[in-house]
Amino acid sequence: MHRNIQYLSLLLLLILGACDGFYDFPEPTDANPDPGQADYSKVIAIGSSVTAGVMDGALYNRGQQNSFVAILAEQLKQVGGGDFNLPDVNAEVGSYVLSPPGSNIGRLILRVDPNSGSVIPAPIVPGNPLQPFEGNRAEINNFGVNGMNLAAALSPQTGNINAPEHPLFNLHYARFASNPGSSTLIGDASAALADGGTFFVFWLGKNDVLPYALQGGANDLLLPSDEDFEQLYNTALNSMLQANTQAKGAVGNIPDLNTLPFFSTISWNALPLNQAFAILANGAFADYNQALNQAQQEGLISAEETSLRSISFQPGLNGFVMEDKTLTDLSGMGIPSIRLSRQNDKVALTLATVLGETVGGNQTSIIGVTVPVGDEFVLLPQEQEFLEEKINTFNGIIQAAVAAQSERLVLVDVNDFLDKVASGSINAGSVPLTNSIIPPNGGFSVDGVHTNARANAFLANYFIDALQAKWGSSIPKVNPNAFIGNDLPR
Repeated sequence: MHRNIQYLSLLLLLILGACDGFYDFPEPTDANPDPGQADYSKVIAIGSSVTAGVMDGALYNRGQQNSFVAILAEQLKQVGGGDFNLPDVNAEVGSYVLSPPGSNIGRLILRVDPNSGSVIPAPIVPGNPLQPFEGNRAEINNFGVNGMNLAAALSPQTGNINAPEHPLFNLHYARFASNPGSSTLIGDASAALADGGTFFVFWLGKNDVLPYALQGGANDLLLPSDEDFEQLYNTALNSMLQANTQAKGAVGNIPDLNTLPFFSTISWNALPLNQAFAILANGAFADYNQALNQAQQEGLISAEETSLRSISFQPGLNGFVMEDKTLTDLSGMGIPSIRLSRQNDKVALTLATVLGETVGGNQTSIIGVTVPVGDEFVLLPQEQEFLEEKINTFNGIIQAAVAAQSERLVLVDVNDFLDKVASGSINAGSVPLTNSIIPPNGGFSVDGVHTNARANAFLANYFIDALQAKWGSSIPKVNPNAFIGNDLPR
C-alpha cells in the first residue's frame, strides 16, 4: 500500500534531470560598503536549529557552514566584521536529530523507491555520531543550538553531561558548553558578547512552539504559558543587552509554522485505493457506521457529526482514517473517536514513512485504513487556530521587548519573510524561492522544517535590509542563486 503513495512525482526527476541545484547570476555589488551607526567587528549569534545550521534533519558540515547567520557574518566582513567562529561539528553526514540515543542514522536525502518510483525523504546510514567540540570554546561566535527553547537556554542542566536523562539535557549544547553542568547557553553567549562583542543576533522563541506543532498538537504541555514565555524571553534578551551595554542587536520573531512544507508536502487524500480494496475496506467499517447512526438516533451526536465521522472509501485517492480528540466521546458505546482526514487538516511529512504500512506483518492491520493514524501525525483545524493564536501572542511579546530597547535593537520579521516565501513573492534574478522541499527552487531542506542554504542566503539578505534601514548601514548583499538548494533525488 505504502509503495503506491507518491507525493513527489517521478516526473520531478525528468524535469530536473539537467539541473545542478543552483543558478548562476552576477553577484550583487555595493560600491561603498559602510557600517553606518552600528559596529559589526565582533558578532555573536544565539538561537536554535536554523541559527545552528541544521538542515535535512541533522547538523552537518554543509549546513553548519551555510546557516543564515554564517552567511550574514561573511557579508558583514565587508563593513568591518571579524571572524565568525563555529563550534565545528566535523561531520559530512551528521546525526539525525530525532533519532534515539545510540542509533546510527544520518541526515535525510530525497530517495527514489526503485519499486514504485516514489520520492520520499530517507536517512543516510550510517550517520556521524555527535562529538565534543575540540576547538577553543572561548572563541565561538555562533551559539545556535538545535532544539533550544527559552527554558533550556537558561538552565545549566541543558549542558550537564552527567545527567543525560534530564528532560532539558541537550548534547548539541553540552558538546561545546564552557562548563558543562554549570554554564548556560545564555551565559556563554553573554560572556562572548561581553568579551569584545559589538553586535548580536538573537533568535530564540521558535522552539517554544515548534515541538507542539511537529507532534501534531498532541501534547499541550509542550507549550509554555504566555506569562512564562514573557518572563523567560525577557530574561534571556536582557542578559545579552546587559552583557555589553553598547552592543546593538537584531532580533528574529516566530514564523507561522503552519506554512512549513512539513505540513503541506503530504496531501490529506494521500491514500490510493483500487475498487476491490475500497470495497473490502468499506466492509470493515459497516458496523462502525451503523453504530454512529444509532448514536445519532439516541441524540448523542448531531447529523453533521455523524456525517463527519462516517467512513467510506472510493476508488482513487482517499483521506485516511485518523484519530480526532475533538469529536464527541462515544467510547462508552465502543465507538472510537476517528474519522477520515479532510482538506483542512495539516498532515505531517513523517506520515509518509508509515501510511499504508502493515502492523506486525498482519495484512489486515493497515495504517490509515484499519489502523487509525495517531494525533501526532496531523494538526487538526482547532490545533492550527490555537497554534496561530500562541504565535501571535508570543510575537507580540517579542515586538514589545524590542520596542522597549528601540535604540539598540531592530526586529527582523522572519514571520513576514516566510509568509512571502509561501505566497511566491521571493525571488532572485527572476528565479523563485518556493515553500517546498523540491529542488532546485525549494527553500526548505528535506526535513520540511529547516531552511536550506539557498533560503538562508535570502534570509541573510532580509536581515541586511533590516540593519540598513535601522542604522544606515550599507552592506553588500549575497547572491542567493550562488547557493545550492536540496540535492536531487538519488
